[in-house]
Amino acid sequence: MSEVNLKCACGTVKEKTSAVSSKIGTGITCCCDSCQVFAQFLGQEGKVLDQYGGTDMLQIPVSYLTISQGKSEIACVRLSPKGMHRWYAKCCNTPIGNTFGAGGPFIGIIHSFIDKTTKSEVDLGKSRGHILTKFAKTPVPENLKGSSLNFNFRVVAKILS
Repeated sequence: MSEVNLKCACGTVKEKTSAVSSKIGTGITCCCDSCQVFAQFLGQEGKVLDQYGGTDMLQIPVSYLTISQGKSEIACVRLSPKGMHRWYAKCCNTPIGNTFGAGGPFIGIIHSFIDKTTKSEVDLGKSRGHILTKFAKTPVPENLKGSSLNFNFRVVAKILS
């Protein structure tokens, strides 16, 4: 298990994770309309969304994150009254991640916030695939689709553990 460095595009906000591995985290690509609107809200569609409109992220327990720099630059937005809490670095509009609530048990860290130098050195596991593909901008090939049922079961199991 390894530490992963996280930082915004301008380097003002820096965080790190502790003890991350493929057993701790779950990699997914979410194609939901809310993830797409979040990227648009930040003006980051080209850096965040893949060709299908999906956002690649790693879901880990929030307790594994440590903010080391730039805490005052972290902001949160909800795009609908019951929507996810979406965190970003307001200094450069880099998306950080998504939580179900302000004190949620896990966060989906968006790939553009993961420091590229450590991402290649750490086994974050294989992505579980694209989910919520009914919102995709173009059809997602079957071999890239993840099972929403398997994904939901994995999330619930991790929350309970």
